[in-house]
Amino acid sequence: MNNLFFESAYFGTVLTLGSFLIGLKIKQKLKSPLAEPILTSSAIIICILLIFKIDYNTYQFSANNITYFLTPVTVSLALPMYRQLETLKTNLAAILISIFCGCLACALSIFFMSKVLGLSPIIYNSIQPKSVTTAIALGITKEFGGIEGITVISVVITGLLGSMLIKSICTILKIKSPIATGLAFGNAAHAIGTTKAIGLGETQGAMSSLSIAVAGVMTVIIAPIFSGLIK
Repeated sequence: MNNLFFESAYFGTVLTLGSFLIGLKIKQKLKSPLAEPILTSSAIIICILLIFKIDYNTYQFSANNITYFLTPVTVSLALPMYRQLETLKTNLAAILISIFCGCLACALSIFFMSKVLGLSPIIYNSIQPKSVTTAIALGITKEFGGIEGITVISVVITGLLGSMLIKSICTILKIKSPIATGLAFGNAAHAIGTTKAIGLGETQGAMSSLSIAVAGVMTVIIAPIFSGLIK
């Protein structure tokens, strides 16, 4: 089975997309926040890899085509931002301050958590970019010598938890502003959260999309400042 994956340029891609479609069906049936397609499809893929004893590197080689779409998909999120350009101009200062505070809070929480748990520098550098989209997070991880696999896991877990909890938190705190809600989804749960924000409305989707881009840039600036603090 390893040879089948390694010799095929598309078998891993078909498995990934097929698992995601199954995840969508499960989500439609169960209608539970725990039945997120990314979570269920990941579980399906992991089970198949374990059952057929397929190496992760072999699977990654066969599914590598999907990673080419990460960056263009992120860039395509500029469309809802363009449609809400006037809203962005009117609230620009508040939006930028909000995103910066979110990035700083993420960096500080990771630093203190790593200190308390005694995490090694390589693990610390791997989870630093957990709140930005995968394409940007992997670039930051490579720059500081982190482990890409850990980075991907931390990004996915952050996105899943954020997308499941943000709406409830906003309800509890009585946050009704579509701008604030959208920024929360994008800043805390990046691309996964943005898919939820787009479902809530165009303004939420635009703010979440903007948050992904700006948070990515800010994290690239903030990360070097914090990267050497754990030794």
